Amino acid sequence: METRKSVSTLSIGEVAARTGLAVSAVRYYEDEGLITALRSPGGRRRFLRAEIRKVSFIAISQRLGFTLAEIRDQLQALPGDRAPTRADWARISRSFSVAIDERIARLQRLRNRLDGCIGCGCLSLENCALYNPGDRAARFGTGPQLVERQALPEDAPPKSKPY
Repeated sequence: METRKSVSTLSIGEVAARTGLAVSAVRYYEDEGLITALRSPGGRRRFLRAEIRKVSFIAISQRLGFTLAEIRDQLQALPGDRAPTRADWARISRSFSVAIDERIARLQRLRNRLDGCIGCGCLSLENCALYNPGDRAARFGTGPQLVERQALPEDAPPKSKPY
């Protein structure tokens, strides 16, 4: 796609400077389909000013722990024919707020369980008779199974082993 002379665009270096990111990061975001570049007649990347907000949103979202796939899902819902409005960004914010609240709740459960574990003295989620009697969590797979669950359900099917 070529730029039109009437449209004000920015070079990749200008986008990088305005967002505080490296040129390689801006290029990567384009390669991943998160932002869109126009091409000059000479083949150079040119960005509409609206892409600056998208790049900033991507960087902030990554700092909050969102994956590029999660960010891409949100950006794909933005209109392609116009700059995103405040209402568009508010919709994304509401969606991410729910995910952030869920993460906060998981972290609070982890903190509370850690406090309880330290208080009991065994310091072992694997052997803890209080949180994991008989190593019941092992049947759900590897990783922080107890952190992800409020309680360890007896009737849930075990996860398959990764090997």
